[in-house]
Amino acid sequence: MAGKPRRVYVCQQCGAQSPKWSGRCAECGAWNTLQEERQAPAGTGLRRGGFAGAVETGIRDLNEVDVAEVKRISTGFAELDRVLGGGLVAGSVVLIGGDPGIGKSTLLTQALGALSREWRTLYVTGEESLQQVGLRARRLGLATPRLRLLAETEVERILELAAQERPQVMVVDSVQTVFTAALQSAPGSVSQVRESAAQLVQYAKRSGSALFLVGHVTKEGTLAGPRILEHMVDTVLYFEGDADSRFRVLRAVKNRFGAVNELGVFAMLDGGLKEVSNPSAIFLSRHESPVPGSAVMVTREGSRPLLVEVQALVAETHTANPRRLAVGLDPNRLAILLAVLQRHCGVTVYDQDVFVNVVGGVRVGETAADLALVLAVLSSLRNRPLPEGLVIFGEVGLAGEIRPVQHGQERLREAAQQGFRRALIPKANAPRRPFEGLEVTAIRTLGEALDILS
Repeated sequence: MAGKPRRVYVCQQCGAQSPKWSGRCAECGAWNTLQEERQAPAGTGLRRGGFAGAVETGIRDLNEVDVAEVKRISTGFAELDRVLGGGLVAGSVVLIGGDPGIGKSTLLTQALGALSREWRTLYVTGEESLQQVGLRARRLGLATPRLRLLAETEVERILELAAQERPQVMVVDSVQTVFTAALQSAPGSVSQVRESAAQLVQYAKRSGSALFLVGHVTKEGTLAGPRILEHMVDTVLYFEGDADSRFRVLRAVKNRFGAVNELGVFAMLDGGLKEVSNPSAIFLSRHESPVPGSAVMVTREGSRPLLVEVQALVAETHTANPRRLAVGLDPNRLAILLAVLQRHCGVTVYDQDVFVNVVGGVRVGETAADLALVLAVLSSLRNRPLPEGLVIFGEVGLAGEIRPVQHGQERLREAAQQGFRRALIPKANAPRRPFEGLEVTAIRTLGEALDILS
């Protein structure tokens, strides 16, 4: 005789369980996140494996493991392939998160439309009807009769039908809508998301099917559900973009089959998403004449160098505490650089508000932006624009030295291809051979940079 389901209180932030309710989670410290759920009794656990097409597993010696190069499956989008590390890997699980309406379903529908020409595909929707998916496919101009659709939310039923269909690539949209009948909690709860995702991941690993999971995000911009969900999958992608902009950025924050922090850029058009082959062009403002407070730098996202514009605005303040605001850059790094500017160059901004911004909504986390940021602040303070056609990169040390950055040659090559005529870089990044049409000035200290540009 089966026992009664027991009541537990599960934290919706971290997934920790407690036998009684409390206002604060003892594990993660979040307030008012414990919700009552009914847990299946012992002996009625989730059914794992056993579906058709499962790959045999067992203990093997290390030298018996096939370590041949992993075969990649092209998605039809070069930008998506780049973020994935070169394409899809059989048996991999990719989690894509993003704000509602950002284009996650559009991207995956287009990708599966291209994949269905050569591979068996299955699109599982838990949020839309088949008619809605069909209308979206028609709007995107996808005439792919081999793209199979399924509207289902019970994970056991999904796996049963997938075992019969044997898709090579499958999409589940979204993981927050699917549920397992073995749990009494509502779909979208921590327990349901964790257990449903576990069954889907196990199916992908055993069957060799590449699996896309669509995930919602919270108000803070992180993936909803337990953090363990990110550890269960092979790749985590974030689809980002401003509501008033047609450009979308796909960023990899975890990838077991490629580099992290890779970036793919798309443009949302009437006919769906289109790849942007030259993203540097959209992150640069085209001013008719040079303006104060603007500096162009070369950052690096994964394996791709990008030219972005750093803007600074320095204005006199009438308050006791001047404001320091950075958008797209580390605010703490801004405070450090202003202190270095004062200590080693005698330039003070203690009575000025300082605002800095990276054009296009790009987030720059590397220290290669230091030199461009300092010179943009100085340009705005003096109300004097930097020379036209100048590109800058380099790390500024606390002693005022200009330290080298990685991949300096690739950054210079990208600047030359984009038509820049002059570069200000660290001495250690100076090229051995000159770049055609690009005058390179290498410096050792921040004071040298100010002397050159004065």
